Amino acid sequence: MSYDHHNESAQNDAMQRYYKLQSKIYDATRWSFLFGRNQIIRDIPLDEHVDWNILEVGCGTGYNLERLAQRFSKAKLTGLDVSSDMVALSQKKAQQFGDRVQVFAEPYMPGDTSRLESLDLVLFSYSLTMINPQWKELILQAKKDLKPGGFIAVTDFYDSRNGWFKKNMSNNHVRMDGHLTPLLQEEFKTVKNEVKSAYLGIWEYFLFVGRK
Repeated sequence: MSYDHHNESAQNDAMQRYYKLQSKIYDATRWSFLFGRNQIIRDIPLDEHVDWNILEVGCGTGYNLERLAQRFSKAKLTGLDVSSDMVALSQKKAQQFGDRVQVFAEPYMPGDTSRLESLDLVLFSYSLTMINPQWKELILQAKKDLKPGGFIAVTDFYDSRNGWFKKNMSNNHVRMDGHLTPLLQEEFKTVKNEVKSAYLGIWEYFLFVGRK
């Protein structure tokens, strides 16, 4: 599969601009919107007392990294995000865990062989629906980077029957049409695949855990 680095660079620039403002209000506003983040961490089927190697792609302000580090007390965690403003907030939260948690302002790159079969878990939390059209390449890259038997965990927007809501989300760089789960189910052995309703059915989100 070919990969368009120009499109990837343009999208990274767009995300930098979008999160320049959003980083200032993200934690205060997203708690009421990004459902499933706590549950997906609880659903990860790894022993809590083993020194796993974990990567979160699109770590944002570090909300998930902090909870992952608390649950998996011996794990080494890496967070990646294209927004330097979000990473700055994430790095502040990571300081309490010392060198065990590292956060970098850089994209997750298809074709990168530096993590090949080295990871026990890759987490995507409300990031893949904003990565268009490169979401396919990143899921396949995660598969390459996972050790045999490693896990991918995803929670994200799923779909909405309300056209106005989908249009509004599209204006905020989010694609909502249930496009992620078919590829996830095709590439990984499904451990969990659940779609849930939010705000009386205005929209749906999903949780997926798969094994390589």
